[in-house]
This record gives sequence, structure tokens and C-alpha cells, in this order.
Amino acid sequence: MTTTPSTSPVGLHRVLGPSATLPQAAQRLDADPAIGPDEVRVRVELLNLDAASFRQLSTKHHGDGAAVRAEVLDIIAARGKMQNPVTGSGGMLVGVVDEVGPESTLGLAPGDRIATLVSLSLTPLAITDGLARWDGRSEQVPAEGHAILFGRSIAAVIPDDLPSELSMAVMDVCGAPALTARVVGQYAGGTRPLLHDQRGRVGVGVAVIGGAGKSGSMSLAAARRAGATRTVGVVPVEHEAALLREAGLADEVALADARDPVVLAQAVEQALGGPADVTVVCVDVPGCEHGAILATADGGTVIFFSMATSFSAAALGAEGLAADVTMLVGNGYVPGHAAYAMDLLRTDGALRALYERRIAGEHPAG
Repeated sequence: MTTTPSTSPVGLHRVLGPSATLPQAAQRLDADPAIGPDEVRVRVELLNLDAASFRQLSTKHHGDGAAVRAEVLDIIAARGKMQNPVTGSGGMLVGVVDEVGPESTLGLAPGDRIATLVSLSLTPLAITDGLARWDGRSEQVPAEGHAILFGRSIAAVIPDDLPSELSMAVMDVCGAPALTARVVGQYAGGTRPLLHDQRGRVGVGVAVIGGAGKSGSMSLAAARRAGATRTVGVVPVEHEAALLREAGLADEVALADARDPVVLAQAVEQALGGPADVTVVCVDVPGCEHGAILATADGGTVIFFSMATSFSAAALGAEGLAADVTMLVGNGYVPGHAAYAMDLLRTDGALRALYERRIAGEHPAG
């Protein structure tokens, strides 16, 4: 085993510039394969690009997959990590553990097939195959190379009973359902006031913006399990609405452009009989902050999971609307989030069916 003599558990020794920054904020990381005593080297099999990042790249290059692939390679080569310079986001990866430093506390062993639960935007990464097997047209990227996990990092061993693409899709967003369940559970458990809707019912009303997507569908399932009495999944187009209706994950499905605050708020209020106690934002386009705030009741909570969110727009928008709402940044980590998401997938047949349909659409047979 080849190790470097001194490491920082948060990866400061891998930062090549600027100084006094953590790896996520750094412009460039050192992806040297030699590991420190508390590091882990992973042989990369698959990258999963963050949805906001992939959308930005695909839009920029007008759907030209070859151009998207070339830019992703350029980003990784220039930065030593996959961090979209426009969105600031990265994604995560699946791979096999190659080497484990003697002081690592991650509980991993050589040969373990894992998904990283930290962002590619802070993970030292090198690609060796030119992404030759990727057409640049989907978020999931077959790849060869290596990545480095720091002493203070998160990864989960991929379960044997689920296909790797399905496991990866779930683990990529596993923070969303876990935090949604925690917040909804606080309302359902009586520690926060509940919505009294226009029809006189009392209960926990939850709106998920982008409810047919990966994080959105998981959040709807988690909200129901945590005690939501009424849920609405908001989607922008009819084919997404049809997918969500067929899955039955939401009590109501609403069509609305989340960038139109008035239309979004009206759609949520009509579906729930009033504004939502909890609004979960899972869309990968900017400009949805004000609508989410307007759709949420006073005393309610907005959870922003999208990396396209402008948090200054959210804060100033809430102030300008005199909205007494709590706003949470979904940071992707809640203790036990991977196990919770996997259990949700295994036990909710409708959720699993929706995921499998989405993956089949992204990776058609033949």
C-alpha cells in the first residue's frame, strides 16, 4: 500500500487552490491515486451527474451528446473533480474499493461495491477511458478511473438484491426522503401546528414540486409514510402527470409551471384545500423559490433540494412576501438516509415501479 504521510480528514491536503478553502469550494483538487492513512481509493464504474448540472450542460450544447461529454472531461481534467462551474454541483458515483488506509473509519474493505454519498464537487477524481461508453445524453455515465474518499466522508455498500443503476438512482437523492420524513413527522407528531383547510379538515398537507422525478417521487412516498394526510405532486407537463397518476404516489396531481408563483400557489391550494404545511422543491430549474414560498402556509416549512435554487432569492422573496415560513436547505445528509431510502424502495411497489420506468426510459434496451 502506498500512502501519503499526512492527511486532513476533510481533505484539505488535496486542495491545490485557492488556499484556505475546503475541497467543495476549491478550484482544483489533487487526484493522486496514492492514498493517505485515513483515505480510500475507489475504482470508478459509473458517475451520476447532478440533474441541474446535466440540464445546464445539455441545454448549453443543444443536446449534442459529444459536446456534453467533451465538456465533462474538460471539467474533470481541469479541476481534479466533477464540479459544473455554472451550477456548482456535481453528482455521485458507483465503484469498487481498491485500497483502504489503515486509519480509515468508513468501514469499507477492498472489493466492496459502493455508492459515494458525498458530492462529486468535492471528490478527487481522474478519468482514464475518455468516457468512451457514454453518449452524453443521460445523467448516468459509464466510466473508468479512480476517486478518493477522505477520512470524513460517506459511502454505502450497494445491496445485492437491487440492480446497480436502480441503487445508484436512489442513493443519489436519498437525503430528500429522509429529511422530508423528519419534517412531516414533526407536524404529524404534534410538535408543529397543522393546516386547517377550507373544508374544515385538519391534517398535514404536503406539496412536492417536481413530484414525478427521482427525489420528488421518493419525497412523496416518505411524506405519506411519515403521516401526511394529503399530498399533491406538482409537475410541469402532462406526460409527467400521467406517470405520477399511474404510480398513485400522490393524492392529487397538479399541472403548473413552478416558475409562475401565482399559478403554482393556486394549484397547491386547490389540491390541498389551502396552502401546504410542507413544500418540498425537487425541480432542477431556477426561479421556483417564490412560488414555493407563496404555496406554503404561515408556520409552514419549505425544503429546497434543488441545486438550481437561489438562496438569496428565497430569503429576499420570503421577506418581501411577509411569509412566516421556515426554509431548509436539503444538504443531502441525514443519519441513516441511505438505509431509509432503500427500505422505502423495497417496500413501496408503486415507487419502485416508477423508478424502474424512469431508468428504462433513460437507458432503453438495445
